[in-house]
Amino acid sequence: FDTETSSLDALNADLVGFSLATRPGHACYVPVGHGAGAADLFGGGGDKPDQLNLKDALALLKPLLEDDSVLKIGQNLKYDMQVMHRHGIDIAPFDDTMLLSYTLDAGKGGHGMDELSERHLGHSCISFSQVIEHAPGAKKAEKSFAAVPIKHATEYAAEDADVTLRLWTVLKPRLAAEGMTSVYETLERPLMPVIVAMEAAGIKVDRDILSRLSSTFAQRATRLEEEVNDLAGHKFNLASPKQLGELLFGRLKLPGGKKTKTGQWETRAGLLDDLAANEELPEDARKLMNTMLEWRQLTKLKSTYTDALPQHIDAEGRIHTSYALAATTTGRLASSDPNLQNIPVRTKEGREIRTAFIAPRGHRLVSADYSQIELRVLAHIADIPQLKKAFADGLDIHAMTASEMFGVPVKDMPSEVRRRAKAINFGIIYGISAFGLANQLGISKQEAGDYITTYFKRFPGIRDYMDATKKAAHAQGYVETIFGRRIHYPEINTKNPSMRGFLERAAINAPIQGSAADIIRRA
Repeated sequence: FDTETSSLDALNADLVGFSLATRPGHACYVPVGHGAGAADLFGGGGDKPDQLNLKDALALLKPLLEDDSVLKIGQNLKYDMQVMHRHGIDIAPFDDTMLLSYTLDAGKGGHGMDELSERHLGHSCISFSQVIEHAPGAKKAEKSFAAVPIKHATEYAAEDADVTLRLWTVLKPRLAAEGMTSVYETLERPLMPVIVAMEAAGIKVDRDILSRLSSTFAQRATRLEEEVNDLAGHKFNLASPKQLGELLFGRLKLPGGKKTKTGQWETRAGLLDDLAANEELPEDARKLMNTMLEWRQLTKLKSTYTDALPQHIDAEGRIHTSYALAATTTGRLASSDPNLQNIPVRTKEGREIRTAFIAPRGHRLVSADYSQIELRVLAHIADIPQLKKAFADGLDIHAMTASEMFGVPVKDMPSEVRRRAKAINFGIIYGISAFGLANQLGISKQEAGDYITTYFKRFPGIRDYMDATKKAAHAQGYVETIFGRRIHYPEINTKNPSMRGFLERAAINAPIQGSAADIIRRA
């Protein structure tokens, strides 16, 4: 089963038609809203001779889509569920070929229908860009599926249903054969209706708070820009990589300057952070870097959040983000349109933006999280007695680690010592290097290296876990979470040392991060 709509916005799009396939090679398309006018609330279909009336079609479809004895199969069925839910239809029971592929082959490539069709069926599907060309209008961006002639719409939509069914016949039997039924049945499939409900509910946002913050950020950015120009000794465009490179390496002659093939100074990401942290630079130069960093962070928050979020607020004052179920290899959800996952919490400005997310009158927002879940998972799967005991006894895990490493009593421990242990605890999970830890803590690379060495001496099980996981990833091409989710690394035996190192670090981290994601999915 597949729906065709007037746009990609499932919560507002008009239903243009739907396609069904009952067995491979037997598929049809039912048009209900082609040629519909903008004033037609749900697309319509009306009494046009070449398509069904929307109301009649839905009345016939509802018993089938809600029949417990009929399995409905879709590709990215979350979208179709949202569309049909708006028409009073709840699809059940169901299978989703995107989730089947994600369960079986996470890390081996994308899970979109076109890619799956090529990979498993050797078939190239008609692309949306090809079919939309048949709609009248000069610009592709302005064309709607509702305007595609029914003949071409049928070829495209019926193929979607047919390919989805064929993919299901290939992927579904693999669940049992590869021991992945439990992952699909307990972690993947039950989550989808929950996500559909979450997206439909959305979250209430105070537009006035965002507007006020935009204005405040703009004023502060202007002041910082003036400060930068004063420190630089001339006016320049902070947003121009070319002008920035000329200032840093041409005029100020700062170290680390490299030119690209075009003769322009290279201004890579993280350059300002590295220069600001360089204690050998003159005080004025470091002050300039820090002020530029502050300006950059502020303007990014303004453009990404306070200016952009109001455009996503609907008539009821709510924002409906989209959660991708199969976007990360480790099982974490990803938020987009707009992305609500990365709003900073450590900066004052980030916390100010978060105050714009509110509960309606008479309601509360509840933030629920697991305490240090990834460290708990590490303690379990690497079987570290000290960490397990500390968690069981309800101790401060970072203070306990600091005490173990530096021989400092937990009682009245200096906050700086605890901060260092915390950075190492979390850094170890992500395969942090001595260089990375040195940067994070503002210490020498030698000192950071000594900390990491001490850490592994105190908790030898962690090194054993890392070595065993790396070895398994090289031997079998994948690693597993506690619940049996597989994360594949088909390129891990590459001869490229930097790529191999990156994949090894990812493989060490994946069972920890993936198990944490699985626990949250189950919850």
